Amino acid sequence: MTRIFDNPDLFIDDVLRGFCAAHPQLVVPVPGGVVRAQETRPGKVAVLVGGGSGHYPAFFGIVGPGFADGAIVGNVFTSPSAKDAISVAQAAENGGGVIITSGNYAGDVLHFSEAAHLLSEQGIPTETLFVTDDLASAPRGHETTRRGIAGGFAIFKVLSAAAEAGHPLAEVLRLGTKANDQTRTLGVAFAGCTLPGGEEPLFTVPEGKMAVGLGIHGEAGISEEDIPSARELAKRLVDETLQELPLEKGAKVGVILNGLGGTKYEELFVLWASIHEFLEDRGLEIVDPEIGELVTSLDMAGLSLTIVALDDELEPLWRAPAHTPAFTKGALSEVQASGPQRSVHAASAVVAETFAPVTPKSQSVAAKILELLQVMEATILPAEAELGRIDAVAGDGDHGRGMVKGIKAAVEGAQSAFTHGAGARQTLEHAGEAWSAKAGGTSGALWGAALTAMGQHFPDDAKTREDTDVLAAVTEAKDAIIRLGKAQMGDKTMVDALVPFVESLRQGLEQGDPLPQAWVSAATAATTAAEETAALRPKIGRARPLAERSVGTPDAGATSLALILVAVGHNLDGR
Repeated sequence: MTRIFDNPDLFIDDVLRGFCAAHPQLVVPVPGGVVRAQETRPGKVAVLVGGGSGHYPAFFGIVGPGFADGAIVGNVFTSPSAKDAISVAQAAENGGGVIITSGNYAGDVLHFSEAAHLLSEQGIPTETLFVTDDLASAPRGHETTRRGIAGGFAIFKVLSAAAEAGHPLAEVLRLGTKANDQTRTLGVAFAGCTLPGGEEPLFTVPEGKMAVGLGIHGEAGISEEDIPSARELAKRLVDETLQELPLEKGAKVGVILNGLGGTKYEELFVLWASIHEFLEDRGLEIVDPEIGELVTSLDMAGLSLTIVALDDELEPLWRAPAHTPAFTKGALSEVQASGPQRSVHAASAVVAETFAPVTPKSQSVAAKILELLQVMEATILPAEAELGRIDAVAGDGDHGRGMVKGIKAAVEGAQSAFTHGAGARQTLEHAGEAWSAKAGGTSGALWGAALTAMGQHFPDDAKTREDTDVLAAVTEAKDAIIRLGKAQMGDKTMVDALVPFVESLRQGLEQGDPLPQAWVSAATAATTAAEETAALRPKIGRARPLAERSVGTPDAGATSLALILVAVGHNLDGR
């Protein structure tokens, strides 16, 4: 477990301060992450790696000449926000466009796709590439739904080397996509990992067993089996990793034997002796293998094998030199290794915001919105551990922590806006933007979008507030969540509780119930629906690969939503 920390909520902030202080010649901090300390040549494509933390040296440890231009850094196992990605991209880009790459996780896809869209609108051409190397997370034929694990390191390397070689944006993306299509990974774990400040691991593995097909965010494996001998394990990893790669004798492969944080290097070398033999027995030529910790999962005891099918295009990029805090390969030329020192700042200047005059009614509604956000905060804080426990059954266990971080930020954002004279719309928008920016993750993106969408129905110049305005606002929030998250009823997400809530609220108001009464009834419907998600199998998100394990446990997002709706109802009802 992680024993060295001050405030667990600021763990990654403290990590980055120490990391940047240790490597000032290679990296500098910017809001949202880090970038290379030296400017790159004009016109070079900027490759940005990113995602949740806890995987060092991925992602910020591979920023430097020959490798990534910057890293977008989220909280432990939690995707960064779109705002973070935009900040790092603006600091790193130098006229050649940007590629943002990460594992294929819902939060990363939501935030980084939004960032790419906004950057492109600003005149910075931006593409995304989401890694899908984990063959255990979806069957053949569904490769685009697979998650990215340690094979991401190989794709990041190819993208970065292609950009360093001077290829234009479209060509860098093509080569990275080709590498992703020709990379497969399978992992096993012997023990789970524990979040900073946590007392229990996110999952456990019985003594003498190994979890097969694990994720790198604390997700448990697809199955549990007896631990075999090193030679037997090596054979299984080789056989299963190669089964989807059409390699003939004489083909070249890049190989990564990756430790997940709690497996000794000596054990990896014992395993490599057999892996090396089995690959050569198949007539494959091993090119520059990497054995060590490249994509970890905090203190997880486990490992993974990645194989990349190389050809005349990909081999030079796999072999290309790089010099970063955590990874060095070959020798860089002076032109590659140095450039003008970047002028960046660790924090943006704070500008006092002013708001246009608003009506007394809008300010009154804004005050109520702030009060309800504070009610939400008081509800979620004591539920953090239980929400994390529910989420860890088939996910990564970060839902409670993400919700706490998000609602705290939302309250702060709303309080600041209200104090400076904002009306209802801008108070909600500031709350939503703060939730998304500070919490990251899927829930951060969805709750941020929901609050922002609700603001459209509470204009700052409003002279009245009708119950139909509230119904329109929550309907707009529901539509925004479905549009952004692409979840439907039955997918085992917060949508399964949100849709029944909105429909019940609509029916109550249409039959003449006052808003407090209609809301309390609707919250009861949402609570029942959230409980009924226990019988569902997840169809999207991190829990999908562990669908069977999830049966019997309600969805964490639906559960937290129901808790919030009940608390808000009690406040409206005067309880």
